[in-house]
Amino acid sequence: MIEVIDSGPLNTIQDLGRTGFRDIGVTVSGAMDPLALKVANLLVGNDGGSAAVELQTFPFRVRFDKKTAVAITGGGSATLDGIEMPPWWMQMADAGQVLEVTPAVGYARAYVAFGGGVDVAPVMGSRSTSLRGAFGGMEGRSLKKGDLLPLGEAVIPGLAADGFGVVPPMLEMASLFPVEDDGTLLIRALPAGEHDLFGADAERFWSQSWKISSQSDRTGYRLSGDPIRLVAPVEMRSHGIVAGVVQVPPAGEPIIQMSDANTAGGYPKIAGIIDADLWRLGQARSGSRLRFVRSSHAEARALDQAIANYLADICGTSQMVARALKTITSR
Repeated sequence: MIEVIDSGPLNTIQDLGRTGFRDIGVTVSGAMDPLALKVANLLVGNDGGSAAVELQTFPFRVRFDKKTAVAITGGGSATLDGIEMPPWWMQMADAGQVLEVTPAVGYARAYVAFGGGVDVAPVMGSRSTSLRGAFGGMEGRSLKKGDLLPLGEAVIPGLAADGFGVVPPMLEMASLFPVEDDGTLLIRALPAGEHDLFGADAERFWSQSWKISSQSDRTGYRLSGDPIRLVAPVEMRSHGIVAGVVQVPPAGEPIIQMSDANTAGGYPKIAGIIDADLWRLGQARSGSRLRFVRSSHAEARALDQAIANYLADICGTSQMVARALKTITSR
C-alpha cells in the first residue's frame, strides 16, 4: 500500500487505456506519454501496460509501507528521503521512506510506477482514470492527500538494490525524433480525409509553426497560428475519431485529439499524427511550438519498430537484473 501525502490536481492513475468501447461513447483515456509509462513499468518488473501514476502538477509525495520497487520516468525529478534519484531510474524504497517528485525542465508529465502496479479495480478492462466520465482509477478523480494506493504482487518483491536506469528515448533515439534548433517539435503526420478541401491553405498547415494554446488538456491540444479554412463550406456527418486526428473547426485553428479524445466529431480532418510521435506531444507544454511534417506508412512502421526495439532492450535488462538479484538473495 502506498500513502499519498501530497498531490496537486490532475494527477491520476493511468495505464494504456480502455479499448473497444468507443462505439458507446467511452473514451480510451490512458497515459498521455505511453512510452514513458511502459519504460517505468519495465524498470520495476511489471508488464508495460500496468497501472501507474501520471503526474501533471507538483510536488507529489508518497510514503511506502513496505519495501517496494519504484521508478520515475518522463518529466520528473525525484528524491527518496531527501536523497536525489537519477532520472529514468529504478530504486528500491524501504518501509517508511518518502518519495517526492518535482517537475523537470522541458517535460509536461512524469510517471511513477511501483512493483506490482497500482491495483485499483479495473473498469471496462482498464484502470485508467477518466476525469470527464468520473470513473476508473481512484473513484474517477484526481489523487489527493490521504489516498491509499493498493499494489499488485511484485515480480521482484523485497529485493535490495542500488538501482539501475535507462537512457531516455529522446537521447537514445535522438536521430529519429528531430527537434529544430529553436526547440520547435517536428511532428510527423499523414494527410487525412478532408485535407484537399482546404486548397492552398492545406500547404500552410504544413509549412507554418503552431503554438500549443493554454486551452489544451488531455482531450485535445488547440493550436494557435494563422487560420486555415476550407475552400467552400461542407456539410459533414459526425464520424469516429481517435487520438492523433487533427481537426479544423470553423475558426481555422487546428485541434489535435489526445488521450481523452472525443469518440466522434464533425469537424473536417486535415491530418493524422503517426503513433510514434504521440508520446512527444504528451510531453509538450502549453506555449510549445510544433510544425507538422509529411510522413509515410513506411516511416511510421520503421519508427514503431525502433520503439519496440528500445523497449525490448529495457525489458531484457530488467529481467537480467531481477535474475541476478534473486540469485544473490538465495545464497
